[in-house]
Amino acid sequence: MRAIKQARKMIEQDPSQKSAKILAQLVLALESDAEFKLGELYDLRHDDFQLAIEVLKDWRLDRYYEGKAKLFDVSVQVQEMGKT
Repeated sequence: MRAIKQARKMIEQDPSQKSAKILAQLVLALESDAEFKLGELYDLRHDDFQLAIEVLKDWRLDRYYEGKAKLFDVSVQVQEMGKT
């Protein structure tokens, strides 16, 4: 499974989970060219850290446009949940 799809599924499963929030923040930063504190990645469990690195690799390749759009949408939803 591609990292972008795997990240989307992880975020959808439990958007209140700390690692889901961090991945969502990473995705939003990548999409909007905003700042992201790299130190937040170190708060992730090893497997989730590896997933974040794979998301970065996939994002850079920019081949998975449809998957990125779905992941971005879920990440925006998580961010909005945090505001309420």
